[in-house]
Amino acid sequence: MKLANALSQRSELQERIRQLEARLLDNARVQEGEQPAEDPEELLAELESCCGQLEDLIGRINRTNSATQVKGRALSDLLACRDVWKQKLQILREFLSSASDLATRRTVGEIKIRSTVNVREMQKQLDAASKALRELDEAIQEANWTTELLEE
Repeated sequence: MKLANALSQRSELQERIRQLEARLLDNARVQEGEQPAEDPEELLAELESCCGQLEDLIGRINRTNSATQVKGRALSDLLACRDVWKQKLQILREFLSSASDLATRRTVGEIKIRSTVNVREMQKQLDAASKALRELDEAIQEANWTTELLEE
C-alpha cells in the first residue's frame, strides 16, 4: 500500500470515529421502557475496532515518514517544516494586509496613519516563501504517492 492510500484510510477512519461518537451520544439515554435506535454495545465494539485500526495505521504512517528520505531529510521533518511554514505565512499575510490598509484623511488635522514596514519588500519575501512552501508540499505529495507504507 502506498503512503497516500494510508493517509486516505486514516482520514476515513477518523471520520468514521467522529460518526460513531455522534451515534453513541444519540443512543446514550432513552426514556424508560423504550429501546435505543442502535445498540450501544455494538457501537462501542465498532469504536474499539476503528480506534485499534487507526492506532496501527498512524504508527505505520509515522514509521514510514521517519524512514523516508526526501531531499536529504526525513519526511516527518519536512511535514513539521511545512506545518510551521503554513502557520507563519498565514500570520505574515494577515500582518501585510493590515500594514497595507490605507487610512484616508478627510482633513489636514486628522492623524496620519502609516505602515510600520516596507510592504512591497515584505510582499516579495512572502511570495518567495510561498513558492518555497508550494515546492516543499509538492515534494511531500510526490513522496506520498511513491513511498510504500512500512509493514507492522
